[in-house]
Amino acid sequence: MYILGLSCYYHDSAACLLKDGELVAAAQEERFTRIKHDFSFPKNAIDFCLESEGIEKEKLDFVVFYEKPFLKFERIVKTILMTYPRSCKLFSEVAINWVKEKLWIKATISDFLDIKADKILFVNHHLSHAASAFFCSPYEEAATLTVDGVGEWATTTLGVGRAGWDISCQNDISILEEIKFPHSLGLLYSVFTAFLGFKVNNGEYKVMGMSSYGKPKYVDKIYKLVEINSNGSFKLNMKYFSYHYSTKHSFNKNFRKLFGTPRSPESVLLFETKGFSDDIKESERFADIAASIQKVTEDILIKMANYLHKKTGVKKLCMAGGVALNCVANYKILKQTPFEEIFIQPAAGDNGSALGAALYVWHCLLNKPRKFILKHSYWGKSYSSLQIKMFLDKNGIDYREFKNNSNLIEYVTEGLTNQKIVGWFHGRSEWGARALGNRSILADPRNPGMKDIINLKIKFREPFRPFAPSVLKEYAQDFFNIEGIIEHSPFKYMLYTVPVKRKEEIPAVTHVNGTSRIQIVSKDDNLLYYNLIKCFYKKTNIPVIVNTSFNLKGEPIVNSPEDAYSTFIRSGIDVLVMDRFVVCKKI
Repeated sequence: MYILGLSCYYHDSAACLLKDGELVAAAQEERFTRIKHDFSFPKNAIDFCLESEGIEKEKLDFVVFYEKPFLKFERIVKTILMTYPRSCKLFSEVAINWVKEKLWIKATISDFLDIKADKILFVNHHLSHAASAFFCSPYEEAATLTVDGVGEWATTTLGVGRAGWDISCQNDISILEEIKFPHSLGLLYSVFTAFLGFKVNNGEYKVMGMSSYGKPKYVDKIYKLVEINSNGSFKLNMKYFSYHYSTKHSFNKNFRKLFGTPRSPESVLLFETKGFSDDIKESERFADIAASIQKVTEDILIKMANYLHKKTGVKKLCMAGGVALNCVANYKILKQTPFEEIFIQPAAGDNGSALGAALYVWHCLLNKPRKFILKHSYWGKSYSSLQIKMFLDKNGIDYREFKNNSNLIEYVTEGLTNQKIVGWFHGRSEWGARALGNRSILADPRNPGMKDIINLKIKFREPFRPFAPSVLKEYAQDFFNIEGIIEHSPFKYMLYTVPVKRKEEIPAVTHVNGTSRIQIVSKDDNLLYYNLIKCFYKKTNIPVIVNTSFNLKGEPIVNSPEDAYSTFIRSGIDVLVMDRFVVCKKI
């Protein structure tokens, strides 16, 4: 049985394909269209999923959409009526986008796939989130916590999932409590993202990284915006916000009066560099605001998780929704709640809900037993050696071909130790926001200047942005404070930020506050990447390399050889490795 899961029309459109309850392919539409966070109908991702399995659309048994559009439309219309006349422009946008396109997703799916209407199903947004984590986890029972901007009405849900590995089990995800729009932790964080000069649904992780440069001096002011109960439930004071009635602005004059002038997106943030005192003072103010919203977010999530544990008595926690990508908060939830282990699916946002919707149908609507655990993130498109060679030859690109992986790894490692920056393109592309060794830019973590080099000359992005390390599993505890939790799956996907032990040895991947968002690499997950890091370790006695996503600022992670080569020639990357082919810049 084939089930296709879809998400689209908000951000991070995606498609995934299940075969008899097991994932066989998953990808975001942005990887094909090259439009970051593309929200359009994922026709390219759908085509990829079908092609990867070698099936025609007629083979699909069900197509599942990740939310219920009419319920979402109901929420929007009611909000417009409640906030009229301030919502006039929002009404115009809804009339254009929803009536023209978004309401008729069932017809769009039916037309594109030529599938009967009774085979098209819809799953509640936050149930899709919860299923995307729980049914990918190894747990038979777990609490579920989903937190994002907004689905249909819910912005946060607390629940519990139960499912077994034999046919006699009754699979279920029960939502126990929820918080509804307009009260949203995800939207609260996004409001501060906008205030700090970053794009909403794109710059939240920048706020998280920026928070390390500041102190939470504005927590008391944020508590004027949000009333928090002991169980983590909360209510926003809507007199400070405008996202519920405006298409362009998420905060209003009351918010500005409380926090001052917003940051212009064009202004330069000065933290580690010298500059005019006024510029530094403003940068520090923004960093303190970032630190404050990060602290409040962590406090709310920890209270929620503690309450959820008390309510369910369950030892495992599954998290999803965009807020679950806050790797700083995730680690603190683990350390400051009774939960013994956390599972977070690498595509925790709306993209991953496509997978959750499909899994929910398989397990809960069809009541099929568990048979799948998500053990890696490599579910995207791959290119054969022949395809890569044809691309290089067709475009007259000079390259060197290595006949075996050992020689290739030795050559690349030598380049890394000589401070070369490497574009690394192998196998299937990653599912989710992080490059995890198949579409990565790699560098030497021992060089304290490497962060600035990559930020300014490779990624063309803000200089305060940190970089992540990939570390061999057997040496991870030597370099990072992760005793007793090394087996936790979030480490595979860069979803925990942890304290660094030996900061002076790996300065390029140690953030200003002495932490790092690490990826633990084992032989079973990615053997070629593992062997590359191991070779670097033999040469340097450091089992760590810098790993950042293979893309430029404002672009999605590369997907094809064409994408990889284009990024290579437009940046300061020194060496491009695609499969067994190596391209070097001419000096």
